[in-house]
Amino acid sequence: MKTKLFIFLIVLSFLGYPLLAQEKSKKELKKERELQKQKEIKALIDSKNFVFEAQKVMPQGGRLLNLDYNTYFLKFNETKTTCDLPFFGRGFNIPYGGGEGGIKFEGIPEDIRIEKNKKSYNIKTTVKGKEDVYNLFFTVFFNGGATLSVNSNNRASISYDGEIEAPKPEELKK
Repeated sequence: MKTKLFIFLIVLSFLGYPLLAQEKSKKELKKERELQKQKEIKALIDSKNFVFEAQKVMPQGGRLLNLDYNTYFLKFNETKTTCDLPFFGRGFNIPYGGGEGGIKFEGIPEDIRIEKNKKSYNIKTTVKGKEDVYNLFFTVFFNGGATLSVNSNNRASISYDGEIEAPKPEELKK
């Protein structure tokens, strides 16, 4: 009886080995994907050319709101930054007629500062639009997730959650 039990345990261990090997390879694949994503994000940050797509917005003193995907963005580039983000909050000095309804501007970023932390990159810059000056604070995580805080002279601060990605080929031409 002991011999049969011993043989059964040996056979069982051989059958379980491929399952453990498969589980290990799944973990290795996941780790490889994470490393690849980190390299992509590093390349985007180093090039200073990426698109932030907002998915959620958090107005100052307000609640978290979900946004439509692929609708609101900030195209960041060293030579030209374009922004079209919604704004919910208090305006201090808005021209008669209310401007364009949201945070919309084009400008050249000045004083770009990038810091790398253990889990993210922090990017700070200032962009002068036609009617306002915008201080942009990005926190970009290694998985591509990002937060953007926008402070301006004429509006209350506001934060956005979303992701960064490479600009699409047709956006590179513009």
